[in-house]
Amino acid sequence: MCTKMVQVLWGCFLLWNLYIASAQTIYPGIKARITQRALDYGVQVGMEVIEQMVKERHIADIKGSESLEFLKIDYVNYNFTNIKISAFSFPNTSLAFVPGVGVRVLSNHGTTNISTDWGVKSPLFQDSGGADLFLSGVYVTGIVVLTRNDFGHPILKLQDCYAQVSHADILFSGELSGLYNSFAEPLEKPILKKLNEMLCPIITGEVEALNANLSMLEVLRKIDNYTLLDYSLISSPEITENYIELNLKGIFYPLENLTDPAFSSVPFVLPERRDSMLYVGISEYFFKSASYAYFTAGAFNVTLTTKEISNHLIHNSQGLGNMLSRIAELYILSRPFMVRIMATEPPVVNLLPGNFTLDIPASIVILTQSKNSTAETIVSMDFIASTNVALAILGQRMICSLSLNRFRLSLPESNRSNIEVLRFENILSSILHFGVLPLANAKLQQGFPLPNPHDISLVNSDIEVLEGFLLISTDLKYKTSLKQQPSSHGWEGLNLISGQWRGKPAP
Repeated sequence: MCTKMVQVLWGCFLLWNLYIASAQTIYPGIKARITQRALDYGVQVGMEVIEQMVKERHIADIKGSESLEFLKIDYVNYNFTNIKISAFSFPNTSLAFVPGVGVRVLSNHGTTNISTDWGVKSPLFQDSGGADLFLSGVYVTGIVVLTRNDFGHPILKLQDCYAQVSHADILFSGELSGLYNSFAEPLEKPILKKLNEMLCPIITGEVEALNANLSMLEVLRKIDNYTLLDYSLISSPEITENYIELNLKGIFYPLENLTDPAFSSVPFVLPERRDSMLYVGISEYFFKSASYAYFTAGAFNVTLTTKEISNHLIHNSQGLGNMLSRIAELYILSRPFMVRIMATEPPVVNLLPGNFTLDIPASIVILTQSKNSTAETIVSMDFIASTNVALAILGQRMICSLSLNRFRLSLPESNRSNIEVLRFENILSSILHFGVLPLANAKLQQGFPLPNPHDISLVNSDIEVLEGFLLISTDLKYKTSLKQQPSSHGWEGLNLISGQWRGKPAP
């Protein structure tokens, strides 16, 4: 009996722990999936960028000493300075996913032409001049491991690096070039040895320099005067044989309050597709957090004067005349009035296949401005405005626009047949349709920034509304900046997100 009781208690304890663990699970608001097509395009662009970088970078001098036994010379001190890469070719380069680890880099049959100044000194002679070094059979392989740090920044690590140059041919120039070229072959062996020792440390140094820049990425971005958007990674990237998937927090916060909303994120799964380079899933939770953050910050409260409404109705004079004449007919007023609209709750977001709606519960107050400048309330009522949300990708931003689908006053059903109520409902619907929504859409034109690397544009983009999330399918296009080339040391130009806000530790 006692044993059975212990087993029951132990089972309850395990179930409770599983419940707590599931309750604390954080699901992403944004998923970004990078496919093999993106890696293949990355090879093409990467080779162009690396070629430009290596041609511009400073290469450290190479110094050493070697004996020339065939000339009976105990030693010759050599010094190669002003080293420049004049040609660079890696025709057989590939990137491939390593499931659960990272991305394998493989390049072979590479060639490089290097020009340099040289100087030699021995007990018998010393001289200097120029030389061209041709390297062939260059082979490089390694795995780039992708993880994250405590602040949600991506971190890269180089694993299993192996690099080798098979052949080096030196051609000296100058008055005694014929003589020097006759004993160039003995110098090629130490040069090869030195290069092969240097290559992996050089590559590792570049990865570390890139990580230093990645650690400075702005994963918490100020969107406007109301909100911040958190782009931090909530887990290490998921890597399969077909793609890398990044799980980003994707949550809005009011500007002065970084507390998570009371509702929780829910899991969603991107469809198995490979036709595009990049797939971005934006969950319903992302938009709900935006709704909550803007509501908390008071962004949904607006007051419009007669003049402001008229400005938005300037292209619809008939609608303006009808609306104002109806107000005058109802209230026998000729004084200027104001419309004050305030959201009473965060707008309700619904994402269903092919349909994105936003239901806005709010109150509307119409006031007149009397001669003594005090506001006098004509009427105050609650309503629900149901809007459809249209989406588009413009540049690097997702643009939203609202259109009124249905407007309904919050009244008892028995009052809805009243002719005055129906007329008033039509008037308020016109104010929303012609006055408030154009103002909201003007502000929404700034859009939501999509995460993207430096100088990478989104092209051939498409948006689908699926159950509980949006799916953006897009290709990528690299555009070289003429004003600022990425530096191979600092990679200053790589910032994904700019702004004055720093990240906070991710959970």
